Amino acid sequence: MKPSQLILKCYAERDSGVWVAVCLDFNLAAQGESFDEVKAKIEAMIDEYVYDALVGEDKAYADQLLTRRAPVSVWLRYYFLKLKHTIFNGAQDYLFYETLPLRPV
Repeated sequence: MKPSQLILKCYAERDSGVWVAVCLDFNLAAQGESFDEVKAKIEAMIDEYVYDALVGEDKAYADQLLTRRAPVSVWLRYYFLKLKHTIFNGAQDYLFYETLPLRPV
């Protein structure tokens, strides 16, 4: 496994007054009232998702679950936000990275 495969790409943005966070590498999404809340929710979802895929009842489908990526349109949104973040030095959107849990919690 390459070190780059241990880093999960995520972003969060405000949409209609609510924060939405997306993990592109597992096609997961969470919603919350603040950036901190939505980031904590997506982190918990990632931990639970990896646990279920490696140890839990979905263990038989681990290969499929751990390679499930978001649709191209979501990746395009991520790269648009990344470009915007670079040009405007941070803007209102947040890009962040999560480390793939190496040991299921």
